[in-house]
Amino acid sequence: MRVNYWSISSSGIALILAIPLFVVVANIFVPAGEVWQHLAETVLRDYVVNSLLLMVGVAIISLTLGVGTAWLVSMTEFPGRRVFEWALLLPMAIPAYIIAYTYTGMLDFAGPVQTTLRELTGWGYGDYWFPEVRSLEGAAIMLALVLYPYIYLLARAAFLSQSLCVLEVSRSLGNGPWRTFFSVGLPLARPAIAAGLSLVLMETLADYGTVQYFGVDTFTTGIFRTWYGLDNAPAAAQLAAILLLFVVVLVTLERYSRRQARYHDSGRGKSSLTRLPLHGWGRLSATLFCLATLLFGFLLPAGQLGLWAIDTYEEMIDQRFATLVFHTLELAVLASLLALITALLLNYARRLQPNRTVRFAVRAAGMGYAIPGTVIAVGVVIPFGWFDNTLDSWMREQFDISTGLLLSGTLAALLFAYLVRFLAVSLHAVESGLERITPSMDEAARAMGERPAAILGRIHIPMLKGSLITALLLVFVDVLKELPATLILRPFNFNTLAVRAYELAADERLADAASAALAIVIAGLIPVILLSRSLSQSREEKK
Repeated sequence: MRVNYWSISSSGIALILAIPLFVVVANIFVPAGEVWQHLAETVLRDYVVNSLLLMVGVAIISLTLGVGTAWLVSMTEFPGRRVFEWALLLPMAIPAYIIAYTYTGMLDFAGPVQTTLRELTGWGYGDYWFPEVRSLEGAAIMLALVLYPYIYLLARAAFLSQSLCVLEVSRSLGNGPWRTFFSVGLPLARPAIAAGLSLVLMETLADYGTVQYFGVDTFTTGIFRTWYGLDNAPAAAQLAAILLLFVVVLVTLERYSRRQARYHDSGRGKSSLTRLPLHGWGRLSATLFCLATLLFGFLLPAGQLGLWAIDTYEEMIDQRFATLVFHTLELAVLASLLALITALLLNYARRLQPNRTVRFAVRAAGMGYAIPGTVIAVGVVIPFGWFDNTLDSWMREQFDISTGLLLSGTLAALLFAYLVRFLAVSLHAVESGLERITPSMDEAARAMGERPAAILGRIHIPMLKGSLITALLLVFVDVLKELPATLILRPFNFNTLAVRAYELAADERLADAASAALAIVIAGLIPVILLSRSLSQSREEKK
């Protein structure tokens, strides 16, 4: 019987990557003692309520910004539209916790906004009301400002792919742009919008830096407190399991929305759709709406970070900062290469053996992106710690030698968590590239006696250059921004730019945190600009 190594290896990789998920689920049944009872009686309700309220707030704001701007730039003509088409994606480059630090520094009592207000009016402390940025509402606004591009991206693609005939019929019946939007465009784009919203809500659940800094009790902050403050791994894992339940619901809803995608009509001629020119107040309102979204989501926070970085340049840019940059780049490069190689092998295995087992293995391997970093970190620490302790005990008994920590608290554990968390990004990019390579090339190469590994190396990899670079860049930047998993799993005395920005901001040294934060933002701009260019080029090619 011939052994199918590709099928076996893909299933084995998926099984290994699913270990953190299995561990979290298994710990539901581990007794947590009085700690769990204490959590259930005191803070569990707050975690559930605050997480739900945060999701509702982020959903409302991000839907308004993402869908509204996507419709305007896709279907109407107004001043600045061509710039806004790509510029509205720029907030994706800023992590939520960084924009939270920035706006806190700008809007706090000692910040430039309130200071200027007091100087102009002569008011003192207590003489006026000013909205509190460190609140549940503030956290929802911060998250929505940087997450709405997920909805914008998918909604815009859906609007551009809608049938010319349907939209023109609506216009010929006398419907204006708003009525056409609500009665035709929005229902047709609903599955894409729902998919984008599910991504936004999963990122909201996964956030730690923003909610922790704003003092909002959610599941991610609760997991950290239970793990570090109460030193109870089973209770932390059980909190992670409840958070995972939220994620499962969102993933189920997203998959259901994609099942409805068959109602989309991608009829010919849609690229020739004439945008409706706006006039008067409509023209001005469209420009101001897109400008305000871009201003508050990117221009203001990026500008403030730049000013702070200039002011603290001499103090913060030193050998330690260079070490932070090196550590960050080291992790990002290693993690992106691991994710790329793994994604290439899994996708090629599915191409060679498109059976149910391999397809399930590839889908299972890509589940990590839907799981918050805190959950993955807990799922990594527990089995790695068990392995290290078990091996150390056995070596002491047999050879009187202590092996110490071989996996826990090492870069290996951190890289494994990154691989679990971000493999899906590489999987999707490589999959889209492989789908564009006709199977006849594989058949011709096999007819000439080439083995599968040789076909992959000589034919597919050269043709996949663009997709491979995209996958590499996207994972690279995701690792740069990842905070909760890095905080839990990093080796002792090992910092990254994200951790350093978090530590300085937690000490209220917001200006000092700007250099590390700005470095992350600048690195994040690379894939965003590439994505914007690819969208514009694909649109021009259709014309």
